[in-house]
Amino acid sequence: MTHLQFAPRRAFRAARMLAKDPDDLPQVFTIIESLSLDTMQRIASGLRRSEAGRALLEKKPDIVDMLADRAALARLPEGSLGRAYLDFVERENISAQGIRDAGAKGSTLTEPLPAPLDWVNARMRDTHDLWHAATGYHGDVLGETALLAFSLAQVKNPAIGLIVGIGLLKTRSSPDAQMARATILDGFRRGRKAAWLPAVDWESLLALPVEEVRRRLNLEAPRDYRPIRSAELKAQQAAA
Repeated sequence: MTHLQFAPRRAFRAARMLAKDPDDLPQVFTIIESLSLDTMQRIASGLRRSEAGRALLEKKPDIVDMLADRAALARLPEGSLGRAYLDFVERENISAQGIRDAGAKGSTLTEPLPAPLDWVNARMRDTHDLWHAATGYHGDVLGETALLAFSLAQVKNPAIGLIVGIGLLKTRSSPDAQMARATILDGFRRGRKAAWLPAVDWESLLALPVEEVRRRLNLEAPRDYRPIRSAELKAQQAAA
């Protein structure tokens, strides 16, 4: 069985840096590479157990070019998943390629993962913001933590568990700490209830209404929450 290199010291160094600056995205990828153990192997095994997953493993689609074509996304029907994704990345001022670049910056791999684990790892990274659009979580610290709690329920990655813990610690100083904790726990509950998203053929869903996508994937409508931005947390930390 193939594992990512287990490097807890490196992970916890990255965790300390991420706790200081929640916007330091490369540290997220360092943590994931350092603590994921056999997660990618388990995801690959899960994909092999379904027809849709086997089709993805055979085709190994690269979705980044499709997500980078904002003109094409803008031509999709209003209310579609693709338009919701476009709204999300434009609102958060991010891009699929930017996420890929952050992953490369935070990578500590000395050699590529073997196939198909290299594709599985890339697919999980490259579809993360589609999970945002489908689940309805914003890109703020609380929204990210809630989505990662959702992801933890789906793939049981210990690295993601550590990052969720950081999010819980960071948001507990917020005036809305109780709301934040409830939102994160609800993310985990939603992840347990939903269809298994790693096996989703996202390319075929982009033109569908978000509500239809949520129905197909057994995703409940997101609960209302107040976004907690990193600037707010930094201001609270400076004032403490």
